[in-house]
Amino acid sequence: MNNFDFDNNNSAQGIYANSSPLGASIDLNAIMRAVYMWMVAGLATSAVISFLVASNQGFVQAVAPFYLPIFFVQIAIVFGIGWAMQRVSPTVMGGLFFLYAALNGLVFGIIFFALVASGQSMAIAQAFITTAGLFGAMSIVGYTTNVDLSKFGSFFMMAIIGLLIAIVVNWFLGSGMLDLVISVAGVLIFTALTAYDTQRIKEMSIQMGGNMGDTMSQKVAIMGALTLYLDFINIFIFLLQLFAGGGRN
Repeated sequence: MNNFDFDNNNSAQGIYANSSPLGASIDLNAIMRAVYMWMVAGLATSAVISFLVASNQGFVQAVAPFYLPIFFVQIAIVFGIGWAMQRVSPTVMGGLFFLYAALNGLVFGIIFFALVASGQSMAIAQAFITTAGLFGAMSIVGYTTNVDLSKFGSFFMMAIIGLLIAIVVNWFLGSGMLDLVISVAGVLIFTALTAYDTQRIKEMSIQMGGNMGDTMSQKVAIMGALTLYLDFINIFIFLLQLFAGGGRN
């Protein structure tokens, strides 16, 4: 779970034209298209690798013991991309993004194999379709709303911290009811974050305007794609827990 902290300066109300506050030209639509193209490419990478892993029991057995190391490498990559934004080329950032997506594919492949083996393959499709619907709707809301969502930033931060604490506590308690509460809360938090993050990416692109050349535009697109990718993946994870047994599995 995540989320990247873009420049969090509040934008002026009513900025919807494709220009920065200084009047410099910026193709906002092109940047947002790039964000979604990178995101979809990352999701496709994860999906293909997860399918290949889940279809090979021998590979699942070989990879499963490395589940925790893979998890920690993923965390390092997420923070590494944020650190590297001003230090490396878009090509390197893109490579790290796809590496992260590929590692997610390995993890999901293990999860999908277990679900299919237990006769819950439908839960995967149900969770994905629901996630796509929720994400798409809230991303549109975030892009088009006149409401300044930046004022909810501190609330989302506290909600994520509370969610993480609840997850850690439940590792020790093993409560099915708390699992259910965590899953529902996770879906609600990251669904709302999708709108918030979409607006942040849009407003940051507008604010940077003429100060953002082709290289920086590519980096912003990759960073934005990773942020939205993380929102999508987190919604999917919590929905999968619900569809695969009410959050108790």
